[in-house]
Amino acid sequence: MLSLHTNNAALSAQNSISKTQSSLNTSMTRLSTGYRINSAMDDAAGLQIASRLKAQTSGMAVAMRNTQNATAMLSTAEGALDEVSNMLVRMKDLATQAADGSSTTDDRTAMQSEYDALGKELRNVLQNTTFGGKTLLTGKSTDGTLTAKMTFQIGASSTETMDVDLSSAMSTVVSNVSTATANYSSAAGTVGTELSSAATTAIGNLETALNSVNTLRSGLGAAANRLEHVYSNLSNISTNTKAASGLLMDVDFASESANMTSNQMLLQAGTAMLKQSNSMSSMVMSLLQ
Repeated sequence: MLSLHTNNAALSAQNSISKTQSSLNTSMTRLSTGYRINSAMDDAAGLQIASRLKAQTSGMAVAMRNTQNATAMLSTAEGALDEVSNMLVRMKDLATQAADGSSTTDDRTAMQSEYDALGKELRNVLQNTTFGGKTLLTGKSTDGTLTAKMTFQIGASSTETMDVDLSSAMSTVVSNVSTATANYSSAAGTVGTELSSAATTAIGNLETALNSVNTLRSGLGAAANRLEHVYSNLSNISTNTKAASGLLMDVDFASESANMTSNQMLLQAGTAMLKQSNSMSSMVMSLLQ
């Protein structure tokens, strides 16, 4: 129907151009940002899922750093206990030598002097080893980290924690080392009598102290190994979660480029048809000539 008031062809062309322009804008936005979802209108459900995955991967990245820090802390403690073990071995050697009947009084005095010095250093290592500014082992005026249960955050959720309790083993080490050398309990240091009067007893005490140190070191090693497995698992989960998030959020450039080209062609065709529809009014006027 030819009409002066309503141009159906022009209305249809305008509607088509509007839809094509909207699709073209969407394609250009996606190609310029690299994301398929730039607002909730693009994919409401997909945005919700992707946001949840992003929060999870971000939390796991922090948890991975936590496990590395925890491993470093445990390794620091284990290294300090390695030195403690070396000193106890040397003290045991001195006690074994002093217990022999061939050692003279002067020999035992010299051995006792080294024994006392090692006792002072045992106190220094156990009380002054720190990590991040906090006392790690037994501490002086305040308790060290290992004297209480440690809780490590190893995941993105509140339930993903790892408890390590070596407080009992740490207490046993302090007690046994204190028993093995009088200089551990004396800040100023004293002249001990372990080798001059009871070298054989000292040997037994040092063996007990060594065993307790080894037990604590074993616990530290087991916890560190567990943290290494936690880190590997987090890395695997994080990689796959990021991949899943990318499938939802990232734009397929090949597909979207094709969509943009198609929309550009449709926009050109719609514009041309709108021009043609606007010339129909002149056809109506020709009927009046």
